[in-house]
Amino acid sequence: MLEPLNLLSTLIVGLYAGSLLTEATILVPYWRRMDPSEFFRLHGSLGPRLFRYYAPLTASAVALSLIVAVLNQAQNMAWNVTAGLCLTALGIFFVYFSKANKSFADHSLKHDALAGELSRWANWHWLRTILIIIAFASSIAGH
Repeated sequence: MLEPLNLLSTLIVGLYAGSLLTEATILVPYWRRMDPSEFFRLHGSLGPRLFRYYAPLTASAVALSLIVAVLNQAQNMAWNVTAGLCLTALGIFFVYFSKANKSFADHSLKHDALAGELSRWANWHWLRTILIIIAFASSIAGH
């Protein structure tokens, strides 16, 4: 029973890593080139869709990695690393992304401040992406 759960956790963390990497390399550079008015308009429709995609994916990656780490009973440190990194990425959402994304959604950010905020957003996103890529590699090592 444990091996299928390990595999499922690795697959979900891998999907999460690939999704974050895709967003970092395709969407974020596109957003950073957009006119602020166009960005805020696009974010009104795209932001909620991204949240509906990432919320269950993030929750699944965190929950499964924690379950697998507990079930492996610290016999395999790779799963503890995976769970810790997934939890850290979730924490980053609450520390930075929830407020930043809200400022995009409610347009409380001035147009001339958008470039700087998107630069910070990209940096935080890359940090989260790298953490989850390492978590994915760790989960592979756990097999």
